[in-house]
Amino acid sequence: MSIYLTTKKIIKDWTDYNGHMNVAYYVLIFDLYGAEFLMTKFEMGEHSAKTTKKSTMVVESHITYNQEVKEGDEVDINLLYFNHDSKRLQYKFEMVHKTKKYLASTMEILALYVDLEKRKVAEFEKEKINIMDNFISENQSKFVSENLIFSGKLK
Repeated sequence: MSIYLTTKKIIKDWTDYNGHMNVAYYVLIFDLYGAEFLMTKFEMGEHSAKTTKKSTMVVESHITYNQEVKEGDEVDINLLYFNHDSKRLQYKFEMVHKTKKYLASTMEILALYVDLEKRKVAEFEKEKINIMDNFISENQSKFVSENLIFSGKLK
């Protein structure tokens, strides 16, 4: 299973001379429409960066390109997995062709919580841990934990 986040239509600007979406735009879609959704939900997104000077930074990613998508195609962005420790986030998204239902891509991320003033890794505040733990409790039955790359990096 997975958790539906949004649907996006592939636009001409995202395609290349091969007639399909350029690899860079897979990362863009996962970041803007997947990661930003999570960071806002967990109060670690743009508002947090501006007001508390704390945010997240990606330190590792693993992406698969399973099947191409082309201009005009619509894709669903779904969350497959989420977990955390005291200062790291691990999450994985999938991109699924909306009408044909094939897996187009996946992206797994390992991110750190960072104090932007010190430019150093920080531990999550208790309130943020509670938000994330509640999200995990509510959605754990929908998570897919197979084929995860970064699970061993959480402590």
